Amino acid sequence: MFTGPLIDTLATLTGAITGACLGNKIPERLRLQLPLTFGIISMGMGIVMICKVSMLPPVILALLIGTALGELLKIENRIEKCALYLNATIQRNTFNKNAVKADDAAFLQNFISVLVLFSASGTGIFGAMNEGITHDSTVLISKAFLDFFTAAIFAASMGYIVSLTVIPQLIILLSLYVSGRMLLPFTTPPLVADFSACGGMIMLATGFRICGIKNIPIANMLPALLIIMTISYYWRILF
Repeated sequence: MFTGPLIDTLATLTGAITGACLGNKIPERLRLQLPLTFGIISMGMGIVMICKVSMLPPVILALLIGTALGELLKIENRIEKCALYLNATIQRNTFNKNAVKADDAAFLQNFISVLVLFSASGTGIFGAMNEGITHDSTVLISKAFLDFFTAAIFAASMGYIVSLTVIPQLIILLSLYVSGRMLLPFTTPPLVADFSACGGMIMLATGFRICGIKNIPIANMLPALLIIMTISYYWRILF
């Protein structure tokens, strides 16, 4: 019970602490190159999930409406302010020389990216809900390997603040697991497929951001995950 969420969260926490402790002992070349691989992996998993789509129009509509809501609510901006506060607090209370300065734009970009990757990636969301209904933890255990190394590499330069991402990660994964147990029996495979495709789109965008290709406001896209199944359901009724 809760096997996948617990393993994934523990992997992230262990990786973050390990990376923060090692810091400069991790070669700079490794710290610069591995995130590019993480980004490619994220994009690859996103593409795989997008390919599971049942109907593309409701997915596109959900992303457009969800992103508009995210922009209006300024979700990413609020997360950035919280990240700056947490980073400043950690720097005052630790001797971690690898923590970046609060005004470093790269810190915000990387923090938002890893926060979404750990807590709200398509793989994590689908994996938690899938385990809730099928008791199959394979997806989240596979994600745990990626999260361990991702957390270690980013924590080597960002510091212990990366370890705090496990709090929303655990809450979200456990909530989705419970939701899967309660809601998925009342859904249909096409709805789950569209949900996964929507998460895959966001994960693809996360990969672009991690690779530094485009600074896409990922957090503002997250409301799409809350409305995709509803839109997909009524789309099938109307069309």
